[in-house]
Amino acid sequence: MKCYVRGMILKSIGLTILLASLSVINIGMAQTAKDDVKDAGQDIKQAGKSTGAAAKKTAKATKKTVKKGVNKTAEKTEEGANKVEQKTR
Repeated sequence: MKCYVRGMILKSIGLTILLASLSVINIGMAQTAKDDVKDAGQDIKQAGKSTGAAAKKTAKATKKTVKKGVNKTAEKTEEGANKVEQKTR
């Protein structure tokens, strides 16, 4: 009878340990999911910053190109005005 009781106690202890370990695994997985959501949020934030930086660089390049075009146009306009002035003298 003692062996039977001892076996029941060992089974119940084993079952308790199994359930406790499953609970710990579930808690760990819940924290991992939470961390995944946080990481996803950080990734989105970083992507937004990168997009903003790219847009800023593009805007600066566009500004520089337009400025060059405007200056070339102004030079050509001035040359044309000088030619007209020379012809009218």
